Amino acid sequence: MTIRDFSRLCGCNPQTLRYYDSVGLLKPARVDSWTGYRFYEQEQALTFVKIKNLQKAGFTIAEIKSLLDREDPEIFRAFEIKIAAAEQRLSEIKQIQKSYQTEMTDMQKKLKEVRDAVTKSMRGYDPTEEFGISQETYAKITGAVDSFFEDLLIDEDARVLEGADAPEPQIAELLGDPDFELIFEKHGWRYMKDFFSQWSDLQAGRAYSLLFRLKPGKANNSAFANTVLGMLHLFDPEKGMKLWCNITDSEDGLNHFWLLRRR
Repeated sequence: MTIRDFSRLCGCNPQTLRYYDSVGLLKPARVDSWTGYRFYEQEQALTFVKIKNLQKAGFTIAEIKSLLDREDPEIFRAFEIKIAAAEQRLSEIKQIQKSYQTEMTDMQKKLKEVRDAVTKSMRGYDPTEEFGISQETYAKITGAVDSFFEDLLIDEDARVLEGADAPEPQIAELLGDPDFELIFEKHGWRYMKDFFSQWSDLQAGRAYSLLFRLKPGKANNSAFANTVLGMLHLFDPEKGMKLWCNITDSEDGLNHFWLLRRR
């Protein structure tokens, strides 16, 4: 019978049969070499039923192919295995549902602790000598950082970045990361204000990583990092940049800075 007649028998669209043919699930019994018309045997309707039900049950094309020549008892066993896997997944989802609110509450608490620690460190920091900015400007940066965390605390859909529990990469690893390109570096400098303008005009919509090795006694890392990020981003949010800052202690008593841009 033609593909149209066979599709009516199976209760499907001819396009479905063409798809099954293309992926090797149900080939026509014959294809006319002149017209290219597909012809099917009535017995193939049983194969169609098998394919349709296995597909609806979530079996992959490869799994269906492996079952097409099996007898019904083997196919029923395959269904039982699929059902057991689905029940296991459903049980896991129910457990996730139970733990969801607890984890959200815990994360809100952690965010508040981080917010409090960051704002405390910034309020005890004097950026005048390092960054050459006024106390008024610094107060705006501090307020913006505090507002950023406050927004996270209010937002019930706030999430931790994926991979946040992973060990923080070392600067040497970041400098060798093929996903980033080095676009600026400065070594042996004394204050950020001396060269900040040389690299701070960053492109909108791009992602950057700021790497610092600071000599001992170079302020506190949290306030230093948040001041840099605040000067770059918080006063120009329309740029939509993604910024990361990594600070470690210098091993040679000098200050070092690298600016990387994601390719």
